[in-house]
Amino acid sequence: MSLPETATRPAGVHVHPARAVVDLGAIADNVGVLRAAAPEAAVMAVVKADAYGHGLLPVARAALAGGATWLGVAQLAEALELRAGLDADGADAAAAHPPILSWIFAPGAPLARALEADIDLSAGAPWAVAEIAAAARATGRTARVHLEVDTGMGRGGARPEAFGALVAAAAAAQAEGSMDVVGVWSHLACADEPEHPATGRQVEVFTEMLDQAERAGLRPRVRHLAASAGTLFHPATHFDLVRPGIAVYGLSPAPAVASSAALGLRPAMTLEARLTVVKAAPAGTPLSYGHTAVTTTDTHLGVVPLGYGDGIPRAASGLGPVAVAGRRYHIAGRVCMDQVILDLGPESTDVAVGDTAVLFGDGRDGTPTADDWAAVVGTINYEIVTRLGSRVPRVHVPAGREDA
Repeated sequence: MSLPETATRPAGVHVHPARAVVDLGAIADNVGVLRAAAPEAAVMAVVKADAYGHGLLPVARAALAGGATWLGVAQLAEALELRAGLDADGADAAAAHPPILSWIFAPGAPLARALEADIDLSAGAPWAVAEIAAAARATGRTARVHLEVDTGMGRGGARPEAFGALVAAAAAAQAEGSMDVVGVWSHLACADEPEHPATGRQVEVFTEMLDQAERAGLRPRVRHLAASAGTLFHPATHFDLVRPGIAVYGLSPAPAVASSAALGLRPAMTLEARLTVVKAAPAGTPLSYGHTAVTTTDTHLGVVPLGYGDGIPRAASGLGPVAVAGRRYHIAGRVCMDQVILDLGPESTDVAVGDTAVLFGDGRDGTPTADDWAAVVGTINYEIVTRLGSRVPRVHVPAGREDA
């Protein structure tokens, strides 16, 4: 298959025998599904961790084209890269300068750089407010801040009993002009279990903390609580803004509750590689490290040039599903750093070196999915796509093009 000229062709895609093909049309369409699920809220597409392994800037642009009006990342470095990349697109690009929220930093972080790049920052403790305010005074800019409350995740943010101190610090900084508290936010712990009572309790706590912030004179314009599962399963969590992550990439946040297809989502990434070895092998041939697998009949072996150095879980040894020539196989023996072996069977005489092996994709035509991989290794689809290594080229196919 030939790569369309308009697709992103990273350095190395000509010589590397594997690639991750990312359908940017699917990204845009998935954002449309999420907008419809939360019609009264704005959509922040979360593109942290290199857009869950899909490629930061191309995905961000596609999400904006699909109707997202905010972008979210975890780390400051991601936010700075994202802002610089979008600004380089020029003023004529659609939504060229959207608000970007970044929510993780440690004491001493270069917050002045973030403010100069027009990045919104999260603060979950008075020390964070103090450092943001200091950066604002140093740069002469008013910081846009989202106060984070821990409503039941036990992770970031101020616990309810400490939220008053955070609000007081932020109100003082706002009064002096160094800070504009534009948002209050939290994160749901159990939204992927629609009947779990924790979600209702978190909504109650969140609402109480919003009331507390308003009594202190703060008027946040964006109250946000829902990520993908909240967006899709819990309308009461939508408030002013939703922050979907995994669903933007077409994967269900709760496959046991509803599949991607049932939710109207299309998985955007296909991981594929060209077979680098195809050879006959007799019965009794031991395979890979430790000889944990042995052929039971005269057969053919195929070698796929992807391994744990590329993010393929070693726990998928003997289990990981792979499709070749319309037939599904599984990894035979242990996953190596750079390669895995398939036992193609005695009848696979039509398989040749250079044929395409699909590790996961959108599931059409019976190919494996990220959910299938997650199931066999006991993890979640988030990890399967996000852990894909950087040496695997990402090929970004624009909307309307499927001939990558």
